[in-house]
Amino acid sequence: MSCRTSFTCQRCNNLIRSIRGLEIYPKEFENWGLINRKIALKIQGTYAKRCFSRPYLTTRRSFSSITNRNLKFENQLKFRRESIGDENGEKRLLAPDNLFHPFSSSPLPTIRKRAAFIKKNAYCPHPDHNQTRLPLSPDDPEARKSAEGPLLPAHVKFECPDCGIPVYCSEEHWMDDFEEHLQICDTLRQINEDDHDLHSGRFFPEFSYPTYQIEEAMINMTTWDTLLYSREFQAIDNERSLRQATKLLTYPITIGSILHELSPYDIKKGGRLTVEGLKSLSALRYNLHPPKSGSGPGIKGLRPKSPPVRIFVIGARAESSLPRDVWMQLVYLFPRSDFHLILIGPESMANRDDEFPLPQRTPSNPFGAIVEDRISPQLKISTYVEYYHNLHKVGHFYPYDPYFDCFMLFHPGLGHPAGSHEWEETLPLLLETKVPILATGYTLFDMKRDVDWVKNKSNGEVDILLEPGENRFRSLRWDLNDMDPQDITCGNWGVWGFRGKRYEAQKKNLEQ
Repeated sequence: MSCRTSFTCQRCNNLIRSIRGLEIYPKEFENWGLINRKIALKIQGTYAKRCFSRPYLTTRRSFSSITNRNLKFENQLKFRRESIGDENGEKRLLAPDNLFHPFSSSPLPTIRKRAAFIKKNAYCPHPDHNQTRLPLSPDDPEARKSAEGPLLPAHVKFECPDCGIPVYCSEEHWMDDFEEHLQICDTLRQINEDDHDLHSGRFFPEFSYPTYQIEEAMINMTTWDTLLYSREFQAIDNERSLRQATKLLTYPITIGSILHELSPYDIKKGGRLTVEGLKSLSALRYNLHPPKSGSGPGIKGLRPKSPPVRIFVIGARAESSLPRDVWMQLVYLFPRSDFHLILIGPESMANRDDEFPLPQRTPSNPFGAIVEDRISPQLKISTYVEYYHNLHKVGHFYPYDPYFDCFMLFHPGLGHPAGSHEWEETLPLLLETKVPILATGYTLFDMKRDVDWVKNKSNGEVDILLEPGENRFRSLRWDLNDMDPQDITCGNWGVWGFRGKRYEAQKKNLEQ
């Protein structure tokens, strides 16, 4: 067969040449240039995929790069055909320059349902309305309202044309309170576009993570940019992709950035690490960075190895459902150590029943733990749908060792009025272990409220290991509270650490 370039474009011509010699050869390709383009694309997507997926049908091997180029071209066309389903059967694909849409008229059904939820539950923040609850902080929009305002509370209905999110009950209130709304309008628009980007159907190269690297390659934990570069992540060339990537990576990297020997937190001025914190972290780093033992494959390479470092994530919620490749990034920071990640909390398996049905509680597994021990030789994950104090009282994890154990609390809300009662029984048990406890918060006010609550409940029997402050590896993506669109936060914005007070034995001179 001869390829008639007068009727066929160059890419299609190369594709026809690359499939010569195949036993299954569609006759439709002979008149490709004469038929409708839409039908041609359909034929190309059907037959080219079938032919390329069966290389054993070729009569001779080819070392040409034409096939690879055509495969790339076919994948590009396949990506164009990928779309997002609409309720009316209409197919859509959001381009990078078409991500802004008002929530209520979004092409994505998920976003439209979210807009309906916001309008049903969120209240207008205009100060003329009565308060719907007590203010939680000085920056809470409810603090601007009075208990006996001229208007009753009203749900939000009007969407700001600049950010596309329902924020006020009417256009009049939006215009009257525009200066106040302007403080968060740009951030709300960024949230809008990021949410549409996440559901746009595009390929996310920022979610491709590197694995092990040579130990001689030094890791730089100064900023997100230096960490991603020194860990050999794929280059992220725009801020939106960086925000999407850091939303997941903030959980393992926050832990690793504090425990690592190259941590950006130190005892220098402004380093936020206290002397007591240096003592606790030095004990953990002793086992996280062991010296080379000469171990290797075979019997001659067998060497004794220390037990895994246990990281207890108390009150686990969304972090328990993170892809395991994300948690493996913590392991890659410590290539010579083993980890046992223990996720504990009543919500640790929320919305994951189809993925991991809860096992029966038996004498050998009294708390119905879900154990994932095939992730990696260096990582084991156990999940307990139970309160920590119930596990602690029966000695399920005893003994605790400051050289091998660490607690992590992601956004615990220790001092939050709505959740502090759940921690009153757990806090004394955590302090009793004398093990480092790391905690994150949404804002500086949130963390200071937690610090004051811990000091008050412990009667001063607590040592601060890391002063409260901004987390260098916080999530760069902002999140929206659907119950209150004025409440915007980013995951793990701040981090601090504490521990039960330890008293060092001192020798007393009895002669004096």
